[in-house]
Amino acid sequence: MIEIDEFESCADWFALGDDRPPAAFQALDLRHADGFESGSFRGCLFLACDLTPAQAGYLTTTGATVIRDGAERPYPAHRARLYTPEEIFAGFDPAAGNGYKASYDARVYRHWAATGRQYPEMVDESLARRLHDHSISEALHDAIDGTRPVAIMGGHGLERSDPTYASIARIARSLTRSNRLMLSGGGPGAMEATHLGAWMANISDDDALATALDVLAPRPEGAPAEREFADHDWLDRAFAVRERWPLTDDPDRYESIGIPTWMYGHEPPNAFATRIAKYFANSVREGGLLAIATHGVVFAPGSAGTIQEIFQDTAQNHYSSFGPPSPMVLFGRGYWTERHPVWAVLESLAEGREYRDLITITDDEDEVVEVVVGYERNG
Repeated sequence: MIEIDEFESCADWFALGDDRPPAAFQALDLRHADGFESGSFRGCLFLACDLTPAQAGYLTTTGATVIRDGAERPYPAHRARLYTPEEIFAGFDPAAGNGYKASYDARVYRHWAATGRQYPEMVDESLARRLHDHSISEALHDAIDGTRPVAIMGGHGLERSDPTYASIARIARSLTRSNRLMLSGGGPGAMEATHLGAWMANISDDDALATALDVLAPRPEGAPAEREFADHDWLDRAFAVRERWPLTDDPDRYESIGIPTWMYGHEPPNAFATRIAKYFANSVREGGLLAIATHGVVFAPGSAGTIQEIFQDTAQNHYSSFGPPSPMVLFGRGYWTERHPVWAVLESLAEGREYRDLITITDDEDEVVEVVVGYERNG
């Protein structure tokens, strides 16, 4: 099946004549397009396309499947591409002081909560979410094609003033400059530090990162620890950094992808990921993120979620679930041997396995980068 997500490609498909294969038309406005009210469209899909009633009626009677968006939902059932920060934060204006609650992202979260959270009350809502997530997965795989994806996992409660936050940002900056595509769970804390580093890789003055941290770090008086994302100005500070250090030098070169979920929608996604693959189903999001990080995963300090991800990634390497094993770097020797001593278990599991030489524990930022950059993937 041919996938068509640009209007210009429609004419190319029609030009194939009567023997043309079925096509999936994705998120296109076809209301003023010619050709969609004659001929056969057997086997074709029209996913979240804008159609006139006459077009929709004709297409379905000639064998097409038409899935249209409804006004009852604030999100589309299908997207042809990943979200941009501008789309996710549409409605949020730091200059206007209207807050995150005015954003598209917050509206979708409120709808998710009102319609059953993880367990939708209505079948049409459940199907719409699944279709949305399917299209996000498709777009995500398109986005990473031909790249060397590396993920950094870590706690959402890591504060911007924490030295580990700065370390993660520097690691991500170095890896981005080494032509790695940075991925994270897309939220605050260690995840935000990942995308900040990728964003600041664009700036030739390395001291700019420390200055950016000075802009990000100040918190309101009395703000609770490890919940910095709840500060009323958390996003304001991030957008101040984006404005002061914009991506002006080949923006595509410094892309990074955040992969958050509306299941944790009380935590806003961070503003430094240049593309955002946001899911409703957290299980799809978590498994997918580790599966596509085929050039390595760095595990910064985190709690239960990060520990779960360590062993999930271990299982993928242990059984070669998604091809050859890739590097696993535990950043923070004391954290992973004393506070949460998973390193010993990881060593034991890897003993005698192909991936034993691919697991590392270190406190050295440069060693993290060397291990990941030194990995050559075969297959």
